[in-house]
Amino acid sequence: MRRLQILCTPNLTAVAGLISEKVGLRVMAKRNFFVVAISSVVLLASCSFGVGEKNTWDVTQPIETGVTVEATGSVKVVPDGVQFNFSVFAVESTSRSASQRANVLADQARESLDNSGVDSKDISTQNVSVYPEYSYSQEGAQKLTGFRATQSFAVTIRDTKKAGEVVDEVVRAVGTDLTIDTLAPILLDTKDAADQARENAIKIAKKKAEDYAKLLNVKLGPVISVREFATSNVVPQPWL
Repeated sequence: MRRLQILCTPNLTAVAGLISEKVGLRVMAKRNFFVVAISSVVLLASCSFGVGEKNTWDVTQPIETGVTVEATGSVKVVPDGVQFNFSVFAVESTSRSASQRANVLADQARESLDNSGVDSKDISTQNVSVYPEYSYSQEGAQKLTGFRATQSFAVTIRDTKKAGEVVDEVVRAVGTDLTIDTLAPILLDTKDAADQARENAIKIAKKKAEDYAKLLNVKLGPVISVREFATSNVVPQPWL
């Protein structure tokens, strides 16, 4: 995300620098590391000061003149966890029997996770559903064939070396009545990476601001304010 906009006034007698940091945290898996990117916006604003006049420039108002620079700082970090989402399902003749069977499968999955050392706080139930299933004839006639009960779980595996073993044990415990919805590396502790990416972004933005000030033959003023808009967007690739 880059935008360069140059706006200058003919009589530039003073320059104030406004750093408005727009932080967007994107965690993207790429093989065995993540890229944490933070974008920063630096606005060099120009304002004229008359001799003997009182400065009444309100920095909270939109600045109509200046140079806007956007920069991105990135840091490569190794994933420290794995997100494992799966569902167990049962198809039976009645909704009650389907629910009971799904409960048994869910208990087996939870027991397997417990035996693998996964903390109960890292296991959460995402969805529980029961709905009818139908078959259709060539003429379009609908016939009830049974009921499908499903329970979905989200599991955070904090030891990446044990991820394969944990998944294998769940599959072994549940059998074919299981679907794996997500198996992806994740970054659990983002603080250090975000701090470093932010620092890199600011350094790049400041360097660009200094370059523009030099090109415009003006001096870069002090930072007026810093604003941060933080977002987190995790887009991991499949764990293969």
